[in-house]
Amino acid sequence: MAKMKAAMAAVLVMEKEGVTTAFGVPGAAINPLYAQLRERQSITHILARHVEGASHMAEGYTRAKAGNIGVCIGTSGPAGTDMMTGLYSASADSIPILCITGQAPRARLYKEDFQAVDIETISKPVTKMSVTVREPGLVPRVFQQAFHVMRSGRPGPVLIDLPIDVQLAEIEFDIDTYEPLPVYKPAASRKQIEKAMTMLMSAKKPLIVAGGGIINADADALLVEFAELTGIPVIPTLMGWGTIPDDHPLMAGMVGLQTSHRYGNATMLASDLVLGIGNRWANRHTGSIDVYCKDRKFIHVDIEPTQIGRVFNPDYGIVSDAKAALELFVEVAKEWKAKGKLTNYSEWVERCQERKSLMHRKTNFDNVPIKPQRVYQEMNSVFARDTVYVSTIGLSQIAGGQFLHVYGARQWINCGQAGPLGWTIPAALGVLASDPTKTVVGLAGDYDFQFLIEELAVGAQFNLPLVMVLVNNSYLGLIRQAQRGFEMDYCVQLAFDNINVDDQNLKGYGVDHVKVVEGLGCRAIRVSDPNKINAALIDAQKMAKEHRVPVVVEIILEKITNIAMGTEINNINEFEDIDCRHPAGTEGLVAAGLLE
Repeated sequence: MAKMKAAMAAVLVMEKEGVTTAFGVPGAAINPLYAQLRERQSITHILARHVEGASHMAEGYTRAKAGNIGVCIGTSGPAGTDMMTGLYSASADSIPILCITGQAPRARLYKEDFQAVDIETISKPVTKMSVTVREPGLVPRVFQQAFHVMRSGRPGPVLIDLPIDVQLAEIEFDIDTYEPLPVYKPAASRKQIEKAMTMLMSAKKPLIVAGGGIINADADALLVEFAELTGIPVIPTLMGWGTIPDDHPLMAGMVGLQTSHRYGNATMLASDLVLGIGNRWANRHTGSIDVYCKDRKFIHVDIEPTQIGRVFNPDYGIVSDAKAALELFVEVAKEWKAKGKLTNYSEWVERCQERKSLMHRKTNFDNVPIKPQRVYQEMNSVFARDTVYVSTIGLSQIAGGQFLHVYGARQWINCGQAGPLGWTIPAALGVLASDPTKTVVGLAGDYDFQFLIEELAVGAQFNLPLVMVLVNNSYLGLIRQAQRGFEMDYCVQLAFDNINVDDQNLKGYGVDHVKVVEGLGCRAIRVSDPNKINAALIDAQKMAKEHRVPVVVEIILEKITNIAMGTEINNINEFEDIDCRHPAGTEGLVAAGLLE
């Protein structure tokens, strides 16, 4: 067998496993791996400005396209600890990323050597597998196992820690006959699917809740086919948004306490059976279990056995990969349709469509400073149907979930459970690194934007034409809104009088984002007039394409806006004007039986 450094074996295995791009920051303890990357020239490397940023880039890269696995590389010590937030985010949302760290020589472990930290132990709670490789001959097999683990069952991240002497050691390894290990994914049986179908067909007002597991399984087309065969409306979760186009007749809206539609919540409350596929019943989707589960039955399909029954015990559970389950659901539905065994849900669908056409929130505000709702109205009118939106957390993301339109899988990329501020910019750059021809639009509030703002320089250096919509209210807006329950507005103001700003209307907004953005090699447009948002967004796309750098559109908002949310799906505080399109208003909705 060929002799090579263990670090070279790691690179060769990554090549065989399909890795073409990595994100990272070199350092002394990982330089042997970088030397092999340089020699092979097979994996494009994008230099981040912060290792946490590199981990979020890797996650964005994975989410961008089925089959991608993002790789994040860093040195020993703080590089590894910087990756923890990225690993947590990926683990929470079932996203496979591979983090690789350098480490002190084996003889110096546990001796408080410079930048030697037990990253294997630190990272175990937020990874599917974490290992410090202590034998050089194990390096290719640990990498092989890592890809197998990341892809099998519920996907998730892995960390491999490589002591510098392990990287440099010579080993024998035959890459020519290397094969990736078979991926394990549990699959539903025909008997299980037929039982679920019998329950579905016995319901009068069923719904499908489509989770992120459908996107992970690349099964959105199967979901739509199944919904169309059975005539059952679909409620996507925030992580499953895009599994069915927003304008599809069977897309019944999103449900939840925050990122929800008025019509979605109303439809959920009217349903009598819910089939959840690839979802985890997150508390911001359900609210209290008493309200969410009252008067309806549940079927839950999930790839992870311990996910079924974790939040509440469904009436029937199936452990299965979403794609395997949906293939059988489609097969059985076709057979039953041919035999006339499918229930006709046209009346139920018509009621769902009525709610969807009548129950909206107002967006067409002309206020100055600008109300955020107007921003999303303009984004919907400007950005193309295939636009990919990337967002993280806060009022900007919640309002995005309420007002934006998404028409395909992997076109809403959002860290659903962890919600780390700063995620948006690097994750969006990772999405673009996967395919720079895509229209990718980041959506961030001013604090999320400031957290990892330095990563914009990565976009400038590597020609990633991101359009970034920055909604600036100079507040920690979501936390301010949450503090209303404590009757305070405390330590959440980002505003200060910036001595370098002359415009009195902007002076009190604190950071001059335009100057910072330009200093990082990007372009920026600032908008204070709602009637100029549309033109600014159009110009930003043109500038990004022309200059091949990120372009930030900063929109100056009113400082205090409360976005619709509540404590239960039947108790949402709207705060702002709704857009009820029934001629008789809310009373008309009640009289028509649309608010059951």
